[in-house]
Amino acid sequence: MTFRKTSPLALLAALALSVSAFGSFAAPTVTRLTPPSELFSSQRQDPIVARFLPGQRFDLQATVRPDDAAKHITAASFAVDGVALTANLAIKNCEALCLKGVPANAAIVSSRAVSVAQPGVHTFSVTATQSDGQSVTAGGNFEIVELTQGAQKVKNIIILLGDGMGAAQRTAARIVAGGYAQGKVIKPLAMDTFPVTGMVKTASLNSVVTDSAPGMTAYVLGNKNNNNEEGVFPDDTLDPFDNPRIEYLSEYLHRTQGKALGIVTTADVFDATPAGNAIHTSNRGAGTGIVDQFLDDRALHGLSVLMGGGRKWFLPATTPGSARGDRSDYAFSATDAHTANIVTAWGAAPGKLDKERDLISEFQSAGFAYAGTKTDMDAVNVHSTDHLLGLFAHSNMNVALDKMDGRRKHGQGVGNEGKNRVVDDYGFPDQPMLDEMTAKALAVLERKKEGFVLMVEGASIDKQAHNMDTERWMLDTIEFDRAIALAKDFAARRGDTIVIVTADHECAGVALIGGSVVSDARLQELVREGGTALRDKTVGVYEAAGFPKYRMAADGYPETTDIDNRLLVAYGANSDRYEDYRTNPLPLQDSQQPFVKTQPLAAYPVDPSKRDADGKFLITGQVPGNSAVHTASDIPLSAFGPGAYSFTGVMDNTDVFFKLAQMAVKGVVLPPGLMPLNK
Repeated sequence: MTFRKTSPLALLAALALSVSAFGSFAAPTVTRLTPPSELFSSQRQDPIVARFLPGQRFDLQATVRPDDAAKHITAASFAVDGVALTANLAIKNCEALCLKGVPANAAIVSSRAVSVAQPGVHTFSVTATQSDGQSVTAGGNFEIVELTQGAQKVKNIIILLGDGMGAAQRTAARIVAGGYAQGKVIKPLAMDTFPVTGMVKTASLNSVVTDSAPGMTAYVLGNKNNNNEEGVFPDDTLDPFDNPRIEYLSEYLHRTQGKALGIVTTADVFDATPAGNAIHTSNRGAGTGIVDQFLDDRALHGLSVLMGGGRKWFLPATTPGSARGDRSDYAFSATDAHTANIVTAWGAAPGKLDKERDLISEFQSAGFAYAGTKTDMDAVNVHSTDHLLGLFAHSNMNVALDKMDGRRKHGQGVGNEGKNRVVDDYGFPDQPMLDEMTAKALAVLERKKEGFVLMVEGASIDKQAHNMDTERWMLDTIEFDRAIALAKDFAARRGDTIVIVTADHECAGVALIGGSVVSDARLQELVREGGTALRDKTVGVYEAAGFPKYRMAADGYPETTDIDNRLLVAYGANSDRYEDYRTNPLPLQDSQQPFVKTQPLAAYPVDPSKRDADGKFLITGQVPGNSAVHTASDIPLSAFGPGAYSFTGVMDNTDVFFKLAQMAVKGVVLPPGLMPLNK
């Protein structure tokens, strides 16, 4: 459809006339209009909130409230640039289906899978009529971002996301893994060798402090989501799977170019970051429906590789450890146009409440090789496999420190000298490291003729920063960097792949405050003495911090993290905690694990106030609760490969989406003032 552009001011004038023409007669009210826009919410034309690619699909939606309880909405329609839309329109009365405070006779009006090809700012409007004939029109705007004809098209996109990884987390990993000599880094991190680094603004649609869901989706939607939401705009309904959708980068490139999607994470695969590449829901916790969408909607996003934890969502509900349940599942009714249009307009699966579904078997029936251990994964023949599912834990995988401790011989553990075998307690002693999963994913995806989008997440940088478990997030950052090195080598070998390393947000307000001025043996004595003397006799600042010297083992991780004169870390977004500056022998309990309340996991510390208490050094937190929190700080983004120089300066997280799409759809275009590198 070709749309005619209308001046936003002219639209506002028309809307004012449509309401005032009835004089003193009451009219219905539009209380929500989607896509979100300042033109609707504040009558300002700028900033443009919603932006899309030419042809990228998205839903229009409005909530319309009659002026009193005796009336209802009888008709409604949408228009873009003054041209009426007639396809895929549905009007749904709220009744008991909407959020608290929304009247039962309010109507949800939707038009699904709209797309506009013409670049520029466009206006859209909804007109609704209630049962007494009174009507209302309200409007907003959005932008179709123009793509410029470039040179080389990028075939593959690799997004490496260190969840919660701010500048301080990167620096800490560099100090531990690379070392310093007279102020110079001895061995840089792989991410430090990328030629371009910029800064990213991370706010979500409804807060300056994002959570991981919109923190990820902004990169692959080009739009802001509310906290806790993935691939959708907010609405007023209770159903977490019927919100207005936005087409993901994976869906757009699979539909238009046939590219495949790969997702690799150390988290549960239902978690916000992995799900925020393919799943459409307003509830990041709706695990059954989320993992079902991975398989059910593979024709939309082209999923070919899915690896991480999360086996509990794939097992029938009657299987011990399963988390499947109808309350977190989805099913679109064929008789309800509001949800039926998701199926007909988007081509989405209708879903089913099927808690006894054996999802692993269904993945295998759909052509996926399945690996439940590192040994299984290593045995997968990449020359004959083009679809791979790997589930290596019930929920989140164990962190790098504990996985490496499990691999080393007794007495040679990381930080805890092998005395605690956490992976054995969890029942998954044969888990792969993130770089090993990444290598396998790349080997499978490289067979895709049309290319791929691969997201690799170092998930527990964030999870252990929430726990203020310093050594665990440090080693997870090192594990993440080892995956980065593989991706860089892959891109350097091929020459047709863009690699970006970034984060969804910073977590915990990490600050590298200095170094210990005592040996580890003396530190243990100070812990026994306890109190604030522990801090006063341990913490060295400025030149007293020196250069902590960690010795790296042949496996790429520190021989021990309990060294003399260790790196010391503080937190600015922390809850109350006890601190003794030594490596915690056990991680905190992970509430997402199905057997967390049974032994031996039940003996793990419940929260930071139950850990390191023997030293009697309590640090009062900045936030309530038992967990450190995300911050609103900008985060670094580093890029390698064709188009890397597009990522200079300070950018919004949604800008990254359009830069990646530009490279894949039209080819690399150098920003003004930049010259290509000489080879």
